Amino acid sequence: QVQLVESGGGLVQAGGSLRLSCSASGRTFSATVMGWFRQAPGKEREFVAASRWSSFSVYDEYYANSVKGRFTISRDNAKNTVSLQMNSLKPEDTAIYYCAASRVQLAAQRLRTPSAYDYWGQGTQVTVSS
Repeated sequence: QVQLVESGGGLVQAGGSLRLSCSASGRTFSATVMGWFRQAPGKEREFVAASRWSSFSVYDEYYANSVKGRFTISRDNAKNTVSLQMNSLKPEDTAIYYCAASRVQLAAQRLRTPSAYDYWGQGTQVTVSS
């Protein structure tokens, strides 16, 4: 049984930082895509960042425009984890953050779409106060 478990959410002031982690069990995702999405109250789930296997040990990173330059996604295949370092946080970053993973490799044009992912974590709350 595949499980994704997020940790690291919390309350932070604007301008602060948080690091989210997602631990996967049940299978490895070293040759597919792992990503982060978020959902604010009353809004649809939106893409935040993804790490897509490219070749050998190379992974391409993808970011939403709203977080580019502030957030960094990274993965540790030995530990089967993916992390999201979030800096310069803004109140509009407040949301539940979800870790996601695909069962097979995704085309780059699909990885921003929630329905392309097969596995999801339960989510972790991030609240940024002004």
